[in-house]
Amino acid sequence: MTTSSPAKRILVLVSGSGSNLQAIIDNCETGYIHADVVGVISNVANVYALERAHRHNIPKLVLDHKLYGSREQFDDALATCVDGFSADLIVLAGFMRILSDSFVAKYIGKIINIHPSLLPKYPGLHTHKRAIENQDKKHGASVHFVTAELDGGPVVVQSSVNIDISDSEISLQEKVVQTEWQIYPLAIKWFCQGALRLQQEQVWFNNELVESSLERENKKENKIDFEMMIHNIHGNQCNEDIH
Repeated sequence: MTTSSPAKRILVLVSGSGSNLQAIIDNCETGYIHADVVGVISNVANVYALERAHRHNIPKLVLDHKLYGSREQFDDALATCVDGFSADLIVLAGFMRILSDSFVAKYIGKIINIHPSLLPKYPGLHTHKRAIENQDKKHGASVHFVTAELDGGPVVVQSSVNIDISDSEISLQEKVVQTEWQIYPLAIKWFCQGALRLQQEQVWFNNELVESSLERENKKENKIDFEMMIHNIHGNQCNEDIH
């Protein structure tokens, strides 16, 4: 007789409306992700993400960064809160804070983020505007492990969309966010299955080392429109999860 492994514990950090939080909650509730969202922490009061947590009976708290004298003081307080949830995975879902090196080091390999660009292009803010202004033909989103370098951690999975000549910042954002709701749950699913891990700042998937984004770019391999991929891995599990 076999027994399934216990559900992983996910803690989500937010600062805004929480649309990616909702996608994660929904996929946990359907069983697509074998995990439970055990808590939501926001550094901003009264954001809609907290209402989403409330509707699903998920514990939530607000930790206002403006009440702390430095980034390190806030991150120390945040770490205390994080530890209280005993999370297996910390998910940044629109969390608009740059985490200190000491915080990242404490949870290295257990923090992931989603960024609205095809990293390593356009780290930081205003990614949709920058893509349009540079007349890019493609844009997208990247899920990556969090390291000390801002938006510079190893990429796990990416999605891409075409940039049409008629696209505005808003319309492009709407295109990209639709793909975020697919690839973020996918990456989280992989992590919770034990297929995905970070080791010495490199991504391993099913015990295979994954090439970096830069290595793929140097090989001039194109990303697949609106499909999820984990760099150079095209095995059965990846194909099963592409819809």
